[in-house]
Amino acid sequence: MPIWTPPKFPFLLSPPPSSLSLLLFPLLRSLSAKSNPLLFFSADEVPAPPPQAQGFTPPLASPLSCRLLMGWEGCWLLGDNASFLSGPIPFVKKFSSKEIKKATDGYSMILGNGRHGTIYKARFHDGLVASVRKIQFMQQGKNAFYRKVQLLGRLHHRHLVRLQGFSEGNDRFLVFDHMENGSLKEYLHDPLRTPLNWRTRLQIAVDVAAALEYLHYFCDPPVYNVSINSNNVLLDENFVAKLSDVGFLDSDLNQIDEPNCTFSEEHIDQRSKELLFQFGVLILELITGQSLGGDDELVQWVQESGFVYSMHKMVDADLGDSYDSKELKSLLVLARLCTKTGDGPLISIPQILRYLQGKG
Repeated sequence: MPIWTPPKFPFLLSPPPSSLSLLLFPLLRSLSAKSNPLLFFSADEVPAPPPQAQGFTPPLASPLSCRLLMGWEGCWLLGDNASFLSGPIPFVKKFSSKEIKKATDGYSMILGNGRHGTIYKARFHDGLVASVRKIQFMQQGKNAFYRKVQLLGRLHHRHLVRLQGFSEGNDRFLVFDHMENGSLKEYLHDPLRTPLNWRTRLQIAVDVAAALEYLHYFCDPPVYNVSINSNNVLLDENFVAKLSDVGFLDSDLNQIDEPNCTFSEEHIDQRSKELLFQFGVLILELITGQSLGGDDELVQWVQESGFVYSMHKMVDADLGDSYDSKELKSLLVLARLCTKTGDGPLISIPQILRYLQGKG
């Protein structure tokens, strides 16, 4: 059987699909391309990004193509390849409890506390500098923990914080790459930090969209359990943005053992809407430097018909005049599309990414 690799996407390290999937993939590609040609493409087929012109509205995603890509085909491939979770975990190292304790200087190098536990900075004897997250022991059973490690160990993308290893004993730890420049939230809201320039902010939006595309469209099963906010967007030493705190819901983990798993249309639509909304909020935060409160005043503002007339007043004061007005308007239109409420088709992550990449 020929080895399947997606064209022009070398970062994908998911298991190969079954022979039956190989036969039907062209059909799925053809059907979905008719309803939404942006969802299936090779690098040479990507349409040129839309012009930065007034009144531009990106094309909308087709629910049918999303169901085919994320539901039917994704679960089908998982069912035929569920056995790939057995055996050793590639690319992930198992650390002893002693190694973790020594690397964190007796658990004294605390970076902070996340929603899943305390985070430490660690220096291992081989030179690895990492962020070690202590997992609340009662959150998951042993089998669920191992399944999570196995799945996280197979997520490889330039804009995801990579899992380097784990430790399992009296305490459980996950070992991730350390991001030297901390979180986006710190750079947007800490007055002691050097403000991010306009180009860096644009690139961060591109980086996050690329990570979401990988999680939604190139992972099997698709990964939706990620919170998109400035605290979970981390910056490396070159200010490359990487999503952190990517995880799996209990229902996702349980589906690994189900050969005929299905993602309902409601399941896909609800998660997609939530993540699109969060991405739109992140764009607004990048533009304004403001953290949204419970009243979501910025979201209400960008949904107003005349928002363009006050958009320059909303730009982060730290940027001064060093931004492009056309790019600003286009980003706000994108944020408007992502945060709209009500029924109707949604803009897709691939569309968002191609659009943003045209502004780099």
